[in-house]
Amino acid sequence: MNDEQLLRYSRHIMLPEVDIDGQQKLLNASVLIAGIGGLGSPIALYLAAAGVGHLILADHDQVELSNLQRQIIHDTNSISLTKVESATRRLKALNPDTRLTCIGEKLTTQSLHAISQDIDIVVDATDNFSVRYTINDYCFEKGIPLVSGAAIRFEGQVSVFDPRQPESPCYRCLYPETKGADTALNCAESGVAAPMVGIIGCIQAMEVMKLITGTGEALTGWVQYLDASIMDWRKLRLTRRKDCLICSHRATA
Repeated sequence: MNDEQLLRYSRHIMLPEVDIDGQQKLLNASVLIAGIGGLGSPIALYLAAAGVGHLILADHDQVELSNLQRQIIHDTNSISLTKVESATRRLKALNPDTRLTCIGEKLTTQSLHAISQDIDIVVDATDNFSVRYTINDYCFEKGIPLVSGAAIRFEGQVSVFDPRQPESPCYRCLYPETKGADTALNCAESGVAAPMVGIIGCIQAMEVMKLITGTGEALTGWVQYLDASIMDWRKLRLTRRKDCLICSHRATA
């Protein structure tokens, strides 16, 4: 790190759990953020600010006026731009050292496998079950940790699925694929409180930082729930499903 980086990241370096070694790990890391909307906005902003060296931004949508109530990486001047274009502009202004790669198409099995860069962690900030399943399956095939979050109305949840851990469940253990899954609740139909996505997105960013630096304990094997209407936090154990098509066959400790 040069002198400017030492100053920029000094508050991280002061943390014994991070120090210079941990900050260097952040600078060397590559993270794929799937979805640059309500959840993806704070995730991208905080990971760029924290000094993650390479962010791969994936989103096929354009910025609309209704997004601005909660998608804080975008602004009024971003309307009609693609979300990855808008996010790139903001992130470059925040931290020009962070390298950005944009994927302006819907993530599919083919597009994920076409990504040439090495990925250390994937963050799922999408709102579509079929895409979530695709991301989950890709991560477990490649052995990449997945940080998953969701928010609707005044409720949210975060979990980490880590195929490097012998006992880790996967996203399909939490939500087995069923007929009609894509009719599930979404923000466009059910609404969402603006700070709700910020809270959940920030927790996802924190989990990413912990995984990269090796600090503390990740939410692997747990689901953290929040009912913000009464500010009730619950942390529930999630175990691997014996009939899961993706992870049940994996070796256990």
